[in-house]
Amino acid sequence: MARIPARFLTFFSGSLLFLLFLPSLPAAQTLQRRTHTLGDPFNDSYRSNLTTLKDASVNGNALQLTPDTRNNVSFLLNKSGRVLFPTPIRIWEDRPAAAAGNSSNTTAGSALQRLVISFNTSFHFNVFREANQTAGEGLAFIIVADGSGMPAGSEGGYLGLTNATIDGSAANQLVAVEFDTVKQPYDPDDNHVGIDVNSVVSVANRSLSELNITISPETAAVYTAWVDYSGSTKRIDVYVDNRGRPKPRAPALSAPLDLGANLAQVSYFGFAGSTGVSVYELNCILGWNLTVEVLPERSGGQGSFVKIGVPVLAAVAAVAVAGAAWFCYLRRRRRGKGKGDEKRLAGTLKSLPGTPREFGYKELKRATAGFDEKNRLGQGGFGVVYRGVIPGEGTQVAVKLFSRDTMQGDFLAELTIINRLRHKNLVRLLGWCHKNGKLLLVYDYMPNGSLDFHLYNPSPAGVRPLPWDRRYKVLAGVASALHYLHNEYEQKVVHRDLKASNILLDADFNARLGDFGLARAIDHGRTSYAEVELDGVPGTVGYVAPECFHTGKATRESDVFGFGAVILEVVCGRRPRSDVSGFRFVADWVWKLHREGCLLDAVDPQLGGEYSAEEAQRLLLLGLACSHPIPGDRPKTQAVVQIISGSVPPPKVPPFRPAFVWPSMVGDDDDGATSTIASSSAYVSTPGWTPHYTSKDSPDASFV
Repeated sequence: MARIPARFLTFFSGSLLFLLFLPSLPAAQTLQRRTHTLGDPFNDSYRSNLTTLKDASVNGNALQLTPDTRNNVSFLLNKSGRVLFPTPIRIWEDRPAAAAGNSSNTTAGSALQRLVISFNTSFHFNVFREANQTAGEGLAFIIVADGSGMPAGSEGGYLGLTNATIDGSAANQLVAVEFDTVKQPYDPDDNHVGIDVNSVVSVANRSLSELNITISPETAAVYTAWVDYSGSTKRIDVYVDNRGRPKPRAPALSAPLDLGANLAQVSYFGFAGSTGVSVYELNCILGWNLTVEVLPERSGGQGSFVKIGVPVLAAVAAVAVAGAAWFCYLRRRRRGKGKGDEKRLAGTLKSLPGTPREFGYKELKRATAGFDEKNRLGQGGFGVVYRGVIPGEGTQVAVKLFSRDTMQGDFLAELTIINRLRHKNLVRLLGWCHKNGKLLLVYDYMPNGSLDFHLYNPSPAGVRPLPWDRRYKVLAGVASALHYLHNEYEQKVVHRDLKASNILLDADFNARLGDFGLARAIDHGRTSYAEVELDGVPGTVGYVAPECFHTGKATRESDVFGFGAVILEVVCGRRPRSDVSGFRFVADWVWKLHREGCLLDAVDPQLGGEYSAEEAQRLLLLGLACSHPIPGDRPKTQAVVQIISGSVPPPKVPPFRPAFVWPSMVGDDDDGATSTIASSSAYVSTPGWTPHYTSKDSPDASFV
């Protein structure tokens, strides 16, 4: 039954000469996420696919926010420009509280909640300055209301954002993350990051000199910035590091920010930059990835009215009386609907066989000190995870708080899959909670964090980041867990998001595979789970098998591909998507070394030579075999476990990476066999070939 917005609840008191067609609002549903991966490099095709304003352009394989010539210095001075992604993004939506859930944003008497999106973006930037010259002024990642223009006079310290007349006006409806190279009276120095809201006077800023980062150094450098925003917690986090390094554990700048209160409902994402009257720099964006939540569309319009003639007044009156009666019925039903939904969900949870303990919301709130930011362990697409200690028990736990109650489907999907999983290398679910629209899952706490943290974060002097024996043990544990999911559990489970950040380590550094937010169970006798996604199969570039971009299907074979990426990552100490020796993906680089007979050159140099050459050779060959472009030629998990244990020899790997051929037919037979047929649209294999997915609708990815 469609919900009736509050603004239409008094229509019976008006003229009886109108009938009302009520808009239909969707029931609570999962917010999808859409990813746009752009550039790196930005070639000529982007000139027509991006909006460039004023002095900005797409040139030299980059977004030039200000002119990119160095032949005419005067032409570089006092310039500003913007480059915008041309598709507008819906930032917020006011929804009836019954549809959007209880929230502190619900205003008394209005029964409306403002639903605000979350987003993650990462981009490479280079700010170049001439030798012995002073740089100025800066660049910014922006969200703006106007997608077709920019204010005049936005040069210099206004960074292409505002001007002397409008700076500070709420009508600007602008939010920016600035990287500023000139000190103004309101700035901490000439090398800082700041959060701007309707003004170039930042609401929060920090000197990057504290992090040994110089935005515009004398020797040219490329940096990567990550910007994460949570619409549920109303907080923005900004991270910065040299390109090619992993995302830092701690943000360079973190601040509260309500996009719903400061931005137009529909806004544009992009970049802005400027130069000064007497100082200049080249402001370049070399690559950009943007992942945003997509607010569910509301079917129907704002309601339409059809006029009815006076001769049928009596008939209309009768309809109105009947409508009034129906309205009263709906109102009574609606009053009990919220509690009814919660009772039904709780009943579903309690009826699941083997479901663990039900925790009280207050109990978990106390355990996490009120979900204090100091206890936050991490944040993913579906929610935030906090460390907690159960009161009166002293048990350390990890509490996953789903980002909004509209994610009940994901909550149930995750719970129904993992509530009966029993394996020593899977994160154990301890319990759940659903109260007042809050959805939570409680897991064993993993004191040693995630695998990627130990691979990429600096270790104390003299300490290896992760010694070889532990790396080997971790991979053996993950392989065992994956084999259990694919073949030994009563239902076959496809994880769909296998990557280093989802592999957790317990107190003894045993691997525990976690985060089943994307996992799906498949029937016996079938090998894949097909689901229509907003932008194809979800996952992270480098871990996602190439066929998934075409089939939209996650399979056991695609899980094996993801595990192959993890194997190479652990042995090489490099993320799957890394620039190395002219290659964009580690697998291509390792395949080249295999062909040249120097495979062990791929081993992580941070190990200092302290590893088993025989084991490393075995793992690297297995990683390449799992990374085979053709799904049916990848090893099954049983073989993977045997190879890692040493009970069978490593697979034979061809010297050149085979071609990925499309279409690929994924079989439905029980053994998961696949077959591939050639077609005129086949990709051609070349030495070191790997597909370069840069479409605007690619799956979730990050530039690291």
